[in-house]
Amino acid sequence: MVGMVAKQAMLMTPRLRHWIEVRGRELGFARCGVGRVPQVGSEEERRNAGRFAEWVRTGYAGQMEYLTERDGRGRLVRESLRHSLPWAESVIVCAASYGDVSEVTMLDEVPLAKGRVARYAATGGDYHEVLEARLKALERELRGSVPGIETRVYVDTGPVVERNWARDAGIGWVGKNTCILDEEAGSWLLLGVIVTSLRLPVGLWPEEAEDRCGSCTRCIDACPTGALLAPRVMDATRCISYLTIEKKDAIEPELMEGMGRHIFGCDICQDVCPWNVRAAEQGVGGMRELTPRAERMDVDLEVLAELAAGGFLRMFGGTPVERTGLRRLRRNVAIAMGNSGERRFLPKLREWSQAVDEAQREAARWAVQQIETQYPSHSGVG
Repeated sequence: MVGMVAKQAMLMTPRLRHWIEVRGRELGFARCGVGRVPQVGSEEERRNAGRFAEWVRTGYAGQMEYLTERDGRGRLVRESLRHSLPWAESVIVCAASYGDVSEVTMLDEVPLAKGRVARYAATGGDYHEVLEARLKALERELRGSVPGIETRVYVDTGPVVERNWARDAGIGWVGKNTCILDEEAGSWLLLGVIVTSLRLPVGLWPEEAEDRCGSCTRCIDACPTGALLAPRVMDATRCISYLTIEKKDAIEPELMEGMGRHIFGCDICQDVCPWNVRAAEQGVGGMRELTPRAERMDVDLEVLAELAAGGFLRMFGGTPVERTGLRRLRRNVAIAMGNSGERRFLPKLREWSQAVDEAQREAARWAVQQIETQYPSHSGVG
């Protein structure tokens, strides 16, 4: 790459953009593209900021304070990338595939005594670290070739709405389930970005991916808690992923039954997506470290119920599940037990119904009632 970009020019050149895309794939990413940052005060910036602000105003962000954070001037930090990084001109977006999901079993095929962990968190490692290491390698090479460039790497760690930048970088379109969709890999993608000070000339603006969702509404129809209010409109406070991961206190009883046996995250709206079914049938591969492992995806609820702090860290340390913590995991396990209908869980649930922690206590009491009223003669066969 030596001499690829003239020192006096802080512009993205066709050759440099091509190298970024190729190098990204060499580093294991399924897709890599570059999007431009709208100018301050432009119609595009105002439109994007307005959409995000309206979503926050409705309360759909719930307890996710990192999404509602404001700067010293009272502006939502994520309204505009330039609020935090005034020098930002372009965003390199790299999308990593979860790996081959063709062998993953649907939850309704799994024994009732097991709880489900979302695919991306069932890999045995933390995708943040996997993606960041590769993005840092790309960043180092980019910095070495463009003297004076400013950059920042983020993997769910900065003031960036990754999905929007993936769309703007031509990675894919935003599906009705609010996930980025690619025709080959579906939505089994994890996103990381490198924000740069390189301006993207008009001739290099990527073409927006065609929306291929059509009239399909399978994701909306399948959501058991009604989190998808309309195409591309999600009330996160009703999403199973939010409830099992982000929500810190007791979960509303009216949402518990819809949570099924999910104990960390949810893939339902992705499982039913025709593009993901196609990707699974074709056996689309990805980074080896991100391939879901069956033993980490479907975990025995009885084993989880007996975990102490040390056991929790041995089982989930270094994985995304660790951030939930043992207290919230027990709350989730109690709800999953209630939805399993397994009467053998009643002694543990009755014990938890006297727990000090309110969220765990309320979940356990609901679960006892659920089993006794909805599954009074359940055989206990998974």
